[in-house]
Amino acid sequence: MTKGKVTSIIANLITVEVDGTVGQNEICYILHNQVRLMSEVIKIIGKTAYIQVFESTRGIKIGSDVEFTGQMLELTLGPGLLSRNYDGLQNDLDKLTGNFLKRGEYAYPLDEKKKYDFKPLVSEGDMLQAADWLGEVKENWIDHKIMVPFKYEGKGKVKSIAAEGSYTINETVAVLEDENGQTTEVTMVQKWPVKVAVTQYRNKPRPGILLQTGVRAIDTFNPMTEGGTGFIPGPFGAGKTVLQHAIAKNADADLIIVTACGERANEVVEIFTEFPELEDPRTGRKLQERTTIVCNTSNMPVAAREASVYVGMTLAEYYRAMGLKVLLLADSTSRWAQALREMSNRLEELPGPDAFPMDLSAIIANFYARAGYVVLNNGSSGSVTFIGTVSPAGGNLKEPVTESTRKVARCFYALAQKRADAKRYPAIEPIDSYSKYLEYPEFDRFAEDNICKGWVAMVQKSKDFVRRGAEAYDQINILGDDAVPIDYHVQYWKSEVIDFIILQQDAFDDIDQNSPIKRQRYMLEKVLFICDSEFDFQDFEEVSSFFKKAINLLKQMNYSRFESDEFVNYEKELDAFLTEKKI
Repeated sequence: MTKGKVTSIIANLITVEVDGTVGQNEICYILHNQVRLMSEVIKIIGKTAYIQVFESTRGIKIGSDVEFTGQMLELTLGPGLLSRNYDGLQNDLDKLTGNFLKRGEYAYPLDEKKKYDFKPLVSEGDMLQAADWLGEVKENWIDHKIMVPFKYEGKGKVKSIAAEGSYTINETVAVLEDENGQTTEVTMVQKWPVKVAVTQYRNKPRPGILLQTGVRAIDTFNPMTEGGTGFIPGPFGAGKTVLQHAIAKNADADLIIVTACGERANEVVEIFTEFPELEDPRTGRKLQERTTIVCNTSNMPVAAREASVYVGMTLAEYYRAMGLKVLLLADSTSRWAQALREMSNRLEELPGPDAFPMDLSAIIANFYARAGYVVLNNGSSGSVTFIGTVSPAGGNLKEPVTESTRKVARCFYALAQKRADAKRYPAIEPIDSYSKYLEYPEFDRFAEDNICKGWVAMVQKSKDFVRRGAEAYDQINILGDDAVPIDYHVQYWKSEVIDFIILQQDAFDDIDQNSPIKRQRYMLEKVLFICDSEFDFQDFEEVSSFFKKAINLLKQMNYSRFESDEFVNYEKELDAFLTEKKI
């Protein structure tokens, strides 16, 4: 085992003179007052290793002993991950005591005593390779797959497989024998490195399947596909965290992983208190049962904050390997990037824009590339859909983190302070935001077959109405109501119909908070019918009063159960009202 001595200390960056070989991203421990402080090697020059410490470095002295493990930062994966609350190093927060985390106290992430009902999926003599399913156990409502370790090389024969029954996670459930006669015992536990994507899959073109979030401003205007990537930039108070929580509650995903990377404590508390109480519309059980939370608040050490996003992604990849549809939400990747900046500055690296690392774009691109849709060895499919938030200082969407993320994410959901101030939630700016998946032929084919014919064309048409409405509003605002033709007012108010009925949504209403795509299609068709219609108006005040009443009736439809008697009655009243003014 390689050992070393501390030679310098700069906050969470420590240099160590080593007596043997060490590797990049290797884990080591600083010995301080009978406490072992976990650290990670981030740079090596000769016999000097630069390490970032995942704990406070207060009290560490020059000459303190350091022990290297020969292993990278890894996660312990197995049954029992769901419903857990972890920190950025996968410590089970529910097992830790006290109001504050103690230095050097690490909690095992799984329950080693609990027994799970194991069901074998293979037989003796079967030939398997890495990532193949050996068996399954029930974890909450999902079938948790027990897999051949991803480190397993080549193919192996199942020498023995445990009979159906109850076992702990550390008991051997299978023995594999390779072509050289070497045997490998397999338990329910796996170790995966967090900063390296672990893949054993066949490539397949992106299918373009819509991932329903229940949010109209996303599903209709800027759709996210299964296995896709997107991000939500916006200033403080624009609703980034609330929007992510709404997506987590309503998204059509098997599992939700929430990574709180540098969030303020009160935002994290909301997750801990709300999710266990929320009913999951997908399963009828508690939302927490299909959620794992990785928590790092903004006052935790920089290095632990930087690791937390990788922990969340690795958990998502693990469940993707079971053929599940996983949604990973990270709030906020800006604080992750700030952690990278702090360590880069302490390493005295050449700074990029705003002192962020020169390779910031590459780091963000590599991370986003780990999301995606995959086909497993047995033909099943799984996916990781990733949506991050960015918190640019002062709402500046030209700053480096936003610009670097924009290059790689396929969906851009820009939150506007102006819309937030006007209480138009979600505050997604309809003109600046976009989804590149609308340009993908795969999504177009999916929409034609599963939503309706000409769906993408309808969405683009709606966007055009919104753009023309913004142009008309600028003219009205500059010249005054009386100085522009009535057509300008009509154009503006038609865009307002789309805004109020499609783009705005009430997250606190039991019905309106989750809008299925069938309902979204119906309401978009209704709204476009109004926008395409010609009406007879005498002055701009008549235009305003007419569309305000139409908007009110449409909003009542949004608050009514789809196709219920109440919904149908409001629609009939609307149709009769429109007929009076139609030319």
